Amino acid sequence: MKIKAGLCLLLAMASFNSVASERSDKAWELVDHGALLIDVRTPNEFNQGHVKGAANLPLNTVNTAFADIDKNTPIVVYCRSGNRSGQAMSYLQQEGFTQVHNGGGLGEMLSSQPTK
Repeated sequence: MKIKAGLCLLLAMASFNSVASERSDKAWELVDHGALLIDVRTPNEFNQGHVKGAANLPLNTVNTAFADIDKNTPIVVYCRSGNRSGQAMSYLQQEGFTQVHNGGGLGEMLSSQPTK
């Protein structure tokens, strides 16, 4: 039974990593084509490290921080793990933003960042 549980866990982790890399790869593709890159973590987290070129618009400001951004602007959001960026994406989509993508977590974004 323990072996089956361990195998299931490994398969789930492999599946997550595949999805994670797909979403961050797509995020970089969008950024390369001009999408805004937004870090929705707190200012303190942002100051500890972030993706170069990202703007910091914390999740708790999403309802006002995007007020001057055209709703058809391509946007990539990321956070620490992908959870808060998922919340931000959902909120923005509910508000009529048409091109929002969840890039996932900071580590994920950094590890898949293309070299130029």
